[in-house]
Amino acid sequence: MDTTLQDPMIGRLLDGRYRVDARIAVGGMATVYRATDTRLDRVLALKVMHPALATDASFVERFIREAKSVARLAHPNVVAVFDQGAQGAYVYLAMEYVAGCTLRDVLRERGALQPRAALDIMEPVLAALGAAHRAGFVHRDMKPENVLIGDDGRVKVADFGLVRAVGTVTETTGSLLGTVSYLAPEQIQYGTADTRADVYACGVVLFEMLTGSKPHTGDTAAQVIYQHLNADVPAPSAVVPGLPVELDVLVASATARNPEVRPQDAVVLLAGARECRAALTDAQLDAKPPQARGEEHDGADDRTSVIPRAIPPGQGTTHHTSRLEMPPSLPPRRTGPGRRGLFGGIPRRGMVAALAAVLLVLGVGTGVWYINSGQFTKVPSVLGQTQKTAEQRLRDAGLDVKRIDRAFSDTAARGTVTSSDPGSGERIRGNGSVRLVVSKGPEMVDVPDIAGVTLAEARDDLKEAGLTPGAVTREFSEDVARGDVVRTDPEAGTERRSGSAVGLVVSKGSPVDVPDVTGLSVEDATAALAEEGLEAEVRPGRVNSVEVAGDIAEQSPAEGAEAAEGDSVELTVSKGPRMLDVPDVTGMNVDEARSTLEEAGFDVEVERPFLSFSDTVEKQSVDGGEEAAEGSTITIRTRGL
Repeated sequence: MDTTLQDPMIGRLLDGRYRVDARIAVGGMATVYRATDTRLDRVLALKVMHPALATDASFVERFIREAKSVARLAHPNVVAVFDQGAQGAYVYLAMEYVAGCTLRDVLRERGALQPRAALDIMEPVLAALGAAHRAGFVHRDMKPENVLIGDDGRVKVADFGLVRAVGTVTETTGSLLGTVSYLAPEQIQYGTADTRADVYACGVVLFEMLTGSKPHTGDTAAQVIYQHLNADVPAPSAVVPGLPVELDVLVASATARNPEVRPQDAVVLLAGARECRAALTDAQLDAKPPQARGEEHDGADDRTSVIPRAIPPGQGTTHHTSRLEMPPSLPPRRTGPGRRGLFGGIPRRGMVAALAAVLLVLGVGTGVWYINSGQFTKVPSVLGQTQKTAEQRLRDAGLDVKRIDRAFSDTAARGTVTSSDPGSGERIRGNGSVRLVVSKGPEMVDVPDIAGVTLAEARDDLKEAGLTPGAVTREFSEDVARGDVVRTDPEAGTERRSGSAVGLVVSKGSPVDVPDVTGLSVEDATAALAEEGLEAEVRPGRVNSVEVAGDIAEQSPAEGAEAAEGDSVELTVSKGPRMLDVPDVTGMNVDEARSTLEEAGFDVEVERPFLSFSDTVEKQSVDGGEEAAEGSTITIRTRGL
């Protein structure tokens, strides 16, 4: 049974633009839907906060902070945020839709992964986190559920809903955010975290990919927390015998309980991961762990194609070492009756020929070895190292530095190596030269002043300046025309990294006070709203009310609220009042009768005959036991003289 059919959001059009098509996932804070941007005709993901939380200002602030944080991260391995908005009780983010699965799905299906596959996934994750760390943000909730693997093999990091600026206090005030299995000891003990907490979580995720299990387990969260605080993450090779020591070192470095010992951020850990890969042989990288399960996926549409697959039997080319054939043995040649040649009768000429053949084989073999391997060496890994260290390491390997180029980099520190040609681990002649590319740090540009221009023009101006248009928020403005940009976030003149996202605040125009149209007919209510520049969205026959059936019973927004010209006001048409049984109050005193009728849902009027001093009810306008409309007035009359 498709539970999305029971979801009232399915088929709804948010902000007149985003059509909700299907539910993807439900979390503790929001629900994620697949939706269509009807304006740009593209599929995207809508993350809609649960309406019950939308009334909590702190939750809304945290939700919007996610949009602003991720919008600033222009990185191919981060799920992009396109827009943020609200309609009534629905606060939402419009995000990139990634068709595929999560790393948790892969681990559940396959168990442990081959080292090459684990590094293929971990490296883009670290690249994404590195961009966030260098931009000043910490993810704080890294786990396999937040690593998306697209059908095309792309790896993306999602759910930056727990991000915090690196320089801000991140105390959890009694509740631990994130999943306990991936929390760093300092998050548990002190409730604070920096970039090294993400490094720790990545180390745990790498351990899980290599072994198919988490390093710390227990029946309760308290048991897992105790192990995080008091036990080191074990070496992966202790679970999967035969794993290279380089992988043990990489995991141990990332998961050190003392944060001072860990790599400073994901950029440094990424350099370590690449160096680890370069140090491993193909056989080590492709070794299948015994904990692996499931069949190999070799279809063209494999949703986890980022994971290398074994070559099927009969496909591909296998290269065998050539074997040199020995020349045929010469027949023994006798030198005379009873005479034996050198070495037990082998003729001298035959021995010379045999020695010559052996020397020929050795010479040819040595030549073949030298041509194929002897004159070559492997380029050592220098990624992430300073220029001076990289040059020295190349010289130690017998190589020269041919040329040093410099390029901007969002993830590599200024003065460190971002790439080499040939690359790390590639073969090169023993006395060859290597070209290095050294980081100039991130390219910085000024945010242009685009206040007062249209949203489309503002986006073009940002792109021309080398920046990325970010999340759009809207607010009222007396000075800026509806649809034009009020300001940017950050403000104009601020220096930002090239490619960074810049938020745009767009004017909703001058605010309009919503009039009270309850009690009016649909036609009169629509006309009253039109006079104020507002539109009516009518929902017929939804509630009982004291209003006449067919008149407006409720409106949203309510009277006096501020709305933008062109906004819609939701009108609910009355089904008329409920009919209620009228209690019999004759014989009661006036106060008791009034209380009884009001509790039953009626208004009360009292009539006293001239010169009557009695307090006893003699008559009522609607007899007891009959029905009257809820909220209608019942008249009671006291006894006369």
